[in-house]
Amino acid sequence: MTLKIERISGKRRTRIRLSGAFRSEHLDQLKAEIERGGLRVALDFEEVDLVDVECVRFLNACEAEGISVLHCSPYIREWMFRERGRPKARTRKGKKEQAPLEDEDGKHV
Repeated sequence: MTLKIERISGKRRTRIRLSGAFRSEHLDQLKAEIERGGLRVALDFEEVDLVDVECVRFLNACEAEGISVLHCSPYIREWMFRERGRPKARTRKGKKEQAPLEDEDGKHV
C-alpha cells in the first residue's frame, strides 16, 4: 500500500492531508512536509486506513508539540490514547551488560 501526502496552505494554517497506509517508512517524508508547513500545521487523517505503532507514537509526539491531528478514525485515536499510557522502555545508562563467559562445554566460568 502507498501513502499520498498533500499539503494545503491556507491563511491561518497549513493542512497536510494523508491518504492510504501510513507506515514508519513514511515518517521522514512527513516530517519534511511538517517543517515546510510553517508554524501552524494540522495533519488530516480522514483518508488514512492503516497505521503502524511507530506512526502512532509519532502522532502523539506531534500533538505534544501542538500539531493538530484531525479526522482520525476511532481505532487510531484509541491506539494513540493507549500508547500515551504505556510506560517507556527503560535502559541502563552507562552500564553495558556482558554475556556470561562460557567454556567450550557451555558451562559458565
